[in-house]
Amino acid sequence: MTPHDKPEYLAADVSRREVWAWAMFDFANSGYTTVVITAIFNAYFVAVVAGNQEWATLAWTLALAASYALIILTAPVLGAYADTHAAKKRLLFLTTVGCVGFTALLSFVGPGDLWLAVVLIVLTNFFFGSGENLIAAFLPELAPGEALGRVSGWGWCLGYIGGLVSLGCSLIYVTWAQGQGQQAEQFVPVTMLITAVLFAVSSIPTFLYLKERAQPQPHLAGQRVVRQSIARLAGTLKHAGSYRDLMRFLACLVFYQAGIQTVIILAAIYAQQVMGFDTSDTMLLVFLVNITAALGAFAFGSIQDRIGHIPTIALTLVGWIIMVLLAWAAEDRAMFWLAANIAGLCLGASQSAGRALVGFFSPASRRAEFFGLWGLAVKLSSILGPVTYGLVSWISRGDHRLAMLVTGGYFIIGLIILMSVNVRRGRQAALHSEEVF
Repeated sequence: MTPHDKPEYLAADVSRREVWAWAMFDFANSGYTTVVITAIFNAYFVAVVAGNQEWATLAWTLALAASYALIILTAPVLGAYADTHAAKKRLLFLTTVGCVGFTALLSFVGPGDLWLAVVLIVLTNFFFGSGENLIAAFLPELAPGEALGRVSGWGWCLGYIGGLVSLGCSLIYVTWAQGQGQQAEQFVPVTMLITAVLFAVSSIPTFLYLKERAQPQPHLAGQRVVRQSIARLAGTLKHAGSYRDLMRFLACLVFYQAGIQTVIILAAIYAQQVMGFDTSDTMLLVFLVNITAALGAFAFGSIQDRIGHIPTIALTLVGWIIMVLLAWAAEDRAMFWLAANIAGLCLGASQSAGRALVGFFSPASRRAEFFGLWGLAVKLSSILGPVTYGLVSWISRGDHRLAMLVTGGYFIIGLIILMSVNVRRGRQAALHSEEVF
């Protein structure tokens, strides 16, 4: 590739192959969320592991909440350590090994193995979430600020395709296994091995071609690792006023992601409890929603670069509000399918756009640390939203429609906060960070 045919949407020393390798990690890790968290293991946990007990769904939600709480506690320190020691790629490798290994161990979970399942879910989701933060921190190194939306969109798009591949392979095996008369406790464990293997193989390009461009900061090398990481984080929080638009957006993200995470974690339960979907219907629903999510991430990535970060995110939040109202009012499957596909389009778009805006607001020397804060906000929302849904449904004695309607309030709050974010001011704060630190 010569300088003359260098794509203007990439940074000066970045090749197309490296961007593809970065995006392949989204392809690799999306199988975990699709198969384990959204489509297969969650239902297996409730029905088989916990034996459909009244507390089964609550136990699943609390296990995820514990993993997200652990990420909240560790993400900023891991990010600060990665920045100080130029260790994003090394830490990414460790989190990948952890998620792949513990996902494979889920194949040993059978009926009644509640505590084994809980411990493994906490560990797999912790390593997944930590790796998600680290791979995101590479984004601002790959593309200039005006092209972050496009490149981020490619990653999310390829990620949803990866989710489709893992779910599709699992569905092929499950269909065959059911034809052989096998039960869930026989075929679900094999899908965990399929997911782990695909994750491991698909992430290989990332570790072969993605470069670590950060440089270690030797002036901090003499301090203890945890102490220096906490010191850097404390410095960021101390000067948070200079990054007020980033902080406002992170607050916005906590609320709208609370709604998104609720839909991701509990949509299958809603479909079964309210709309009468069976397991096959639910898996088909997740499969098709991943397709619309990939289209949304791809299309809105370019739209974001043209119309701006704030209008793009605002558009997706309006779409989420419409989706919630349609799902709440749906009396037939046609309307619910429409709501689900709107959710898919908005899912890919809002996730990608949010990640790109955090990158746009992040100082070059603190990208991993600031993406640690982004991960903290997302994981906090992953506790807030689903727990709210669970409490509302419990208090209302199983009124899932009411719980869904309450979930829509998080998108409204996020939209209100978003209107106070100034993109130009936030970008200037990032570009002049040396005046702050």
